Amino acid sequence: MSNSKSITVVGAGLVGSLLSIYLAKRGYNVNVYERRADMRKNKMSAGKSINLALSDRGLRGLDGVGIGDEIRKIAIPMHGRFIHAQDGSTNFQPYGKKGQFINSVSRAGINMKLMDLAESMSNVKINFSEFCTAVDSRKGISKFTNENSKEEHSVTSDLVFGSDGAFSAARLSAMLGHDRFEYRQFYLEHGYKELHIPSGPNGEFLMEKNALHIWPRKDFMMIALPNIDGTFTCTLFMRFEGENSFGNIKTKEDVKAFFEKTFPDAIPLMPTLIEDYMHNPTASLVTVKCFPWTFDDKLALIGDAAHAIVPFYGQGMNCGFEDCVVLNELIDKHKENWHDIMEEYQQLRKPDGDAVADLAIGNFVEMRDKTADAKFILQKKIEAWFSEKHPDKWIPQYTMVTYRPDIRYSIAKERGMRNEQIMQEVMAGIPGIENNFQTEEVEKAILSRI
Repeated sequence: MSNSKSITVVGAGLVGSLLSIYLAKRGYNVNVYERRADMRKNKMSAGKSINLALSDRGLRGLDGVGIGDEIRKIAIPMHGRFIHAQDGSTNFQPYGKKGQFINSVSRAGINMKLMDLAESMSNVKINFSEFCTAVDSRKGISKFTNENSKEEHSVTSDLVFGSDGAFSAARLSAMLGHDRFEYRQFYLEHGYKELHIPSGPNGEFLMEKNALHIWPRKDFMMIALPNIDGTFTCTLFMRFEGENSFGNIKTKEDVKAFFEKTFPDAIPLMPTLIEDYMHNPTASLVTVKCFPWTFDDKLALIGDAAHAIVPFYGQGMNCGFEDCVVLNELIDKHKENWHDIMEEYQQLRKPDGDAVADLAIGNFVEMRDKTADAKFILQKKIEAWFSEKHPDKWIPQYTMVTYRPDIRYSIAKERGMRNEQIMQEVMAGIPGIENNFQTEEVEKAILSRI
């Protein structure tokens, strides 16, 4: 098709905004329709944000259109996990080798920057307060209702991309309009609530700046990620019901008692804790798996609309940005034959979307249950030591997922499962390994199982 033809993108979130830049750089005329008002001009409802962890896959997506450095300006490197035990002790667990890190960015901050960059291109227009009511993939017609005027209108374009998030209207239209659409969504029994740690009197950080802070408490946890203004965005993850749950904390007195018992070292850092807890909503955590992702060679789902995941591996945004990279590569490969592009796009990305969804749930267990566990910490030390000695034979799963965009999520998951089995066997089979693991016996035991 000619680049002079038009593309509709439903959703101006992180992935929709980046996708519009990729497509505009190819010369397409891109119209983006966003349900919300322009967040750059309107105060958005607060209290449901989780800071994002931008890693190598996401940076690859940004660098692919030359905007990585612009985003790095609003990001803070985090070199590891800073663990806060209930007794007040702390320890630092590096993510990988020296020099490897992930980047804390605020969701709103990076979204607004991506919108600015998209709108700086003459062939991108973002239309706000436009609620998508239907997409007819056979005709390429998208229908919208303006949230302010309530007027309905239709847009016809050559291609439509549904990048409208976990509860995608574009996906719902595809589901209702096509036979044999496979769809699953499932919620964790845990929800989350945003909390806040302000900056110090002179704007300084009140905790280690370059780390992701975790207060692991077995079946619940709190995390805190730094912001460029010296504050931390905190997120409390906890069950909706039962012991240690949002359902059991109903009054200001309950909040105070719960934090004094479970997060005593955080209380002095959180002067607005009770107000924040009582005011901010409790949000749910959903995973979505579906197929197909493309319809009639005209509509494609991308980002959370295709594969919504929980946030615990920090890969939701990164995976969505990687969708854009893969799609862009396929446009080159198939010379804009959109039948072939869409078919290979969904065949390539569906296994990876499913894999990263599973990895994200698994990492929730790791963060809340294991990061304070001595056996888990020992295992990570052994893996790091062995990987340093044999980098061609062993790559830790976290490294594959976070720092190796050349390794697909599905491959990282498969190899990670193999690594875990080997480590469990080795640690169970060598008495006293906790006292000295840097031995020839441990090295040979691992090598014999690879």
